[in-house]
Amino acid sequence: MAAVVIIEDDQRIRELVARVLADKGYEVEGAANALDGLQKIVQAAPDVVVLDMGLPDLDGAELLKMIRAITDVPVVVATARSEDRDVIRTLDAGADDYLVKPFSVEQLEARLRAVLRRSAAESHVPQIVVGDIRIDPNARVATLSDEPLQLSPKEFDLLVYLAERIGTVVSKRQLMAEVWRQPYGGSEKTVDVHISWLRKKLGESAAESRYLETVYGVGIKLVDPS
Repeated sequence: MAAVVIIEDDQRIRELVARVLADKGYEVEGAANALDGLQKIVQAAPDVVVLDMGLPDLDGAELLKMIRAITDVPVVVATARSEDRDVIRTLDAGADDYLVKPFSVEQLEARLRAVLRRSAAESHVPQIVVGDIRIDPNARVATLSDEPLQLSPKEFDLLVYLAERIGTVVSKRQLMAEVWRQPYGGSEKTVDVHISWLRKKLGESAAESRYLETVYGVGIKLVDPS
């Protein structure tokens, strides 16, 4: 089974999650603060990380940035912070999933399985070419006319999702569920904002689109302008 590092300052929660996951066959290490957690990630090279945001020595958002600077390990955030802005900011910063307390360990373990499946699938994804756009999902690199596109993690995920479904109209609700991992809520304005940012980086606008075509009342699709 997979190796997990749990970074959680609440000893009761940390030990409960660790015990249940260990009973299910996971190799589990726990840390009560950010710096110990980061050290365990470096030393153990886990398959997935469970991260609380309210840590005593460093905010979880800062720790997430540090983790992303050294590894692409999947990170499932498990926190009491439930505001839309916190969820959006954390997912954009590189978290792979977001779970709000209180939650059951069974629900957390299901999220871990899903993240690990995606991680395994993404490790063998071929490059995608759409017109002058070239995307390497494994290296998380995208270029336009051989020039690097400076995309945020969520902009890159959005581009990949649309490119994998070229010519297919995708609804905002579907994007919230599949890209933002929020199947039961979340503001669709988040999708609008990221599409606007992505358009700008692709050198187009809603009025003069080349790659991103809006189908009003339905959704959006990525097309090959050639």
